[in-house]
Amino acid sequence: MTKLTLGSHPFLLGFDQLERLVERTAKSENGYPPFNIEQSADNSFRITLAVAGFGDDDLSITVEDRQLIVRGKQADPEDDRIFLHRGIAARQFQKAFVLADGVEVAGAATENGLLHVDLKRAVPETIVQTIKINKG
Repeated sequence: MTKLTLGSHPFLLGFDQLERLVERTAKSENGYPPFNIEQSADNSFRITLAVAGFGDDDLSITVEDRQLIVRGKQADPEDDRIFLHRGIAARQFQKAFVLADGVEVAGAATENGLLHVDLKRAVPETIVQTIKINKG
């Protein structure tokens, strides 16, 4: 029995990258930090990450190869504190979100321990193209 993949279907030409994209996204999923994704308008989205304890200088946001990557790394405290219980996570993290073509980062802000990353999708214009048929 042959495996029918998304890129091998005759009506889905050029979609072979989509299957790799789905696999890459599934492999990168972890639960820290927790996040929400909400649609704020027809072509606008907001990703909100819980980043309590991280300062603005501890966070970085980059877009690499159609991936939005949010990284957090806290500086090691210089004092010699002795914790009797340490329940607040102070570990570094990297969270990646795959962006579709035409989706761009509109801005980012921190508020009350939350990092908000706003995204917008450009509405593509409809293009009608007539193809000339040459005689053999």
